[in-house]
Amino acid sequence: MRLLVVEDNHYLLQEIVRLLSDEYTVDSTEDGDEALYLAEQNIYDAIVLDVMLPGMDGFEVTERIRKKGVATPIIFLTARDAVDDRVKGLNLGGDDYMVKPFQNQELKARVAAVLRRSSPMALDHILRYKGIEIDNKRKQIKVDGEMISFTTKQYDLLEYLVQNEDQILTREQIFDRIWGFDSDTTVGIVEVYIHQLRKKLKKYTYDADIQTVRGIGYMLTDQ
Repeated sequence: MRLLVVEDNHYLLQEIVRLLSDEYTVDSTEDGDEALYLAEQNIYDAIVLDVMLPGMDGFEVTERIRKKGVATPIIFLTARDAVDDRVKGLNLGGDDYMVKPFQNQELKARVAAVLRRSSPMALDHILRYKGIEIDNKRKQIKVDGEMISFTTKQYDLLEYLVQNEDQILTREQIFDRIWGFDSDTTVGIVEVYIHQLRKKLKKYTYDADIQTVRGIGYMLTDQ
């Protein structure tokens, strides 16, 4: 899963990134305007967002992305513990609120909690689409009961498609999510990996479910 961490204290930001990178892919920024741009790409599973930021603050970032339909769970970080601030953050669309200083293990637990609430992943850590079962703990995929070998990127791509069943994903969204903003390759790699997935799933007739949305991207659906 991919997280965005936004914190203007450089040392605290690095500590949070280090803490969460054990379990997740983590992007980070110290700036509110860049946070807005990154969040609007809609490629993250959760956002850890400082309230007090230079330029645009965390509340405004949240308000703007919610107006654009981005439903990514948000955990606010703030030194302000007034009830009015907490209520404001939650009313704007935040999902949780942590007051600094906080314990590292509590932050990890809260991130895991919002991910559980928002993810289609079952309690057994199995993500399912028809006869496809993706075991998030073991990083294994079964198709119609048969264990299939996938490369890391193939696994990540199929998982992302299943997580967003019946939703159109742009090529840019897929590229940013799977390869990241700093990748040396280009967005054309998405088409290559979609072809690879279809080839592996053809035996089971699921290749046709990865549909091309001309000029936009791809969608996993049986419609």
